[in-house]
Amino acid sequence: MQLYEYAVIRFVPQVEREEFFNIGVLVFCKRSKYIKVKFFVDPNKFQLFKTEVDYHNLLEYVDAFENIVAGNASGGPIATMDVAERFRWLTAVRSSCIQTSRPHPGRTLDLGLLLDKLFVETVL
Repeated sequence: MQLYEYAVIRFVPQVEREEFFNIGVLVFCKRSKYIKVKFFVDPNKFQLFKTEVDYHNLLEYVDAFENIVAGNASGGPIATMDVAERFRWLTAVRSSCIQTSRPHPGRTLDLGLLLDKLFVETVL
């Protein structure tokens, strides 16, 4: 059994209005040094909101988020942090168009299966 944390990733079209819709989920396990993210940005939902963010720009922001999670050099200096530091940085409270819920803890036997389950439950 592994202790994990997860956060739901949200797109916030206008930060001052505090409206959002879920676009991804991030799962982290310190013991396993596991950090994975899964995204789906529904273009139909995106068009329902008034925003100054272009859909393609949002996809670029998602790519940057994925690069940080993966530890890719294109993710910049944050991508070089250890797994726990990256998770904490990504889930820090911020005022931007991509935000996360507060982290939620749990226990699981299979982190990959958990990621898929949370993705279906919170995003799709």
